Amino acid sequence: MPSKHIGLTGSIGAGKSTVANLFAAKGIPVYVADDAAKRLMAESPSLKAAIEEFFGPGIYLDGVLQRKELAAKAFGSAEATARINALVHPAVHDDFVAWHHAQTSPYILREAAILFESGTFQTCDAIILVETTRELRIERVMQRAGMNRAEVEQRMARQWPDAKKRKFLKEGDFIVENDSDQAHLEKQVEVLHAELLRRCHQA
Repeated sequence: MPSKHIGLTGSIGAGKSTVANLFAAKGIPVYVADDAAKRLMAESPSLKAAIEEFFGPGIYLDGVLQRKELAAKAFGSAEATARINALVHPAVHDDFVAWHHAQTSPYILREAAILFESGTFQTCDAIILVETTRELRIERVMQRAGMNRAEVEQRMARQWPDAKKRKFLKEGDFIVENDSDQAHLEKQVEVLHAELLRRCHQA
């Protein structure tokens, strides 16, 4: 039986990668959609051609993606954001399916920033939504990515607010509150891990 597919998501700066690392430390395989997207944008000939066709020559120089230029264009308008997602998402999905089939763990995590926006949440057996306050998210992203407040808020505006994401959660999904210390976060992951293993053994 294939590993249960657990979606892990949260808005930029919420701390979903920190949560993913805590699960990985327990031996749970984690597929990071953002990392896969970067790899495929660098390696997939068909995806590279499609990105260049839409965003124009110069987005790749000597075959190397100009990430800052792409980010500026892709997040500059809702249409451009939708277009880059429409190009990258199917490639990432196919890559994930192949990876998922190769796993033997009781469950796996798929970490994706736009799990809801892309519709991927519909393929998950359960979802973990990581939340924290808006101000804390802005501070974290400014510190780690060297962005200014306006740049962070531009990125945030392209993602659904937490309240909208919560409307799509079903019974059996989870919310992790990441607005306290590391010990509080670790305790929540401990409880979740035990519950997910219990569900896997029941299936």
